Amino acid sequence: MEEENETLTADFILSGLFPNMNYVSILIYIIILIYLAAVTGNFFLFLLIWMDLSLHTPMYFLLSQLSLIDLALISSTVPKMMVNFFSGRKDITRAACGTQVFFFFTLGGAECILLTLMAYDRYVAVCNPLRYAVIINHGVCLKMVIVSWTGGILASTAHTFYTMSLPICGSREIHHFFCEMPAIMKISCKDTSIYEVVVFVMGICFIIIPFGFIMASYMLIFHTVLHMKSPQGRSKALAICFSHLTVVSFYLGPCVYMYMTPGSSHTPDQEQAVSVFCTVLTPMLNPFIYSLRNKDVLGAFQKVLRKHPVFKWTTYISKWKTVI
Repeated sequence: MEEENETLTADFILSGLFPNMNYVSILIYIIILIYLAAVTGNFFLFLLIWMDLSLHTPMYFLLSQLSLIDLALISSTVPKMMVNFFSGRKDITRAACGTQVFFFFTLGGAECILLTLMAYDRYVAVCNPLRYAVIINHGVCLKMVIVSWTGGILASTAHTFYTMSLPICGSREIHHFFCEMPAIMKISCKDTSIYEVVVFVMGICFIIIPFGFIMASYMLIFHTVLHMKSPQGRSKALAICFSHLTVVSFYLGPCVYMYMTPGSSHTPDQEQAVSVFCTVLTPMLNPFIYSLRNKDVLGAFQKVLRKHPVFKWTTYISKWKTVI
């Protein structure tokens, strides 16, 4: 078919989550539970950091921004998937599709940059603690956040403009549960091999280079930690580093598979599985990874509970029963 037959105003069709899978409804309900847990965990962590004065430090300010990104990331894909599943409809307008592509790349790019800057923050805190307050001050933190969002928006604008301008001459069915660039490129009747090289180069800038900076930072951190005389300081530094490294591996690892390898080597089911891990599981796990192994966050959580009237009442009842 010729490209002039392409209609740029036509809607797309989303095939949905694993359309050939039996009992996919069970998976949908599991994802809904994960979505609720992710929204609750990230929102509560964001709120806790802003409420508790002891968490008003650069590290937790950056962590609050990570929670905000994760909250927006999972909300940019899962609600539309749920609406389509329960309504039985599969269509998505071109404008809504472009919006999903834009926000997905904006949030993904911002998270890659932010994770790199968080590693630099930990490097300064562990390797140069006496100058930490000078190097990582409030103004620097704001610049870090601005750089993260600006970098994500600029990269996303380029990706969205190209993706949504691709001619679709045949079936408009996207074999995915949301509008993702590789899935749209596969149904285009235009040769996208040159742009795949561009995507690979962008992947180097947003995935490989940040990963290299993160690894270099942690090599210096671990070298410093090994020479620490205080066991408590060593364990605290390692706990914080472990949380961050876990999040980095969960997020950047699948991104390497998705955007640094040829699109022809991926099946639709493989791409969906990786997308579920990146956009659904990782945003849910991040607040728990940072909370469960962080004494500062747990301490702030306990202080909030003690101030809550319900907690005071249950504490009073338990003491009264003990006296009885």
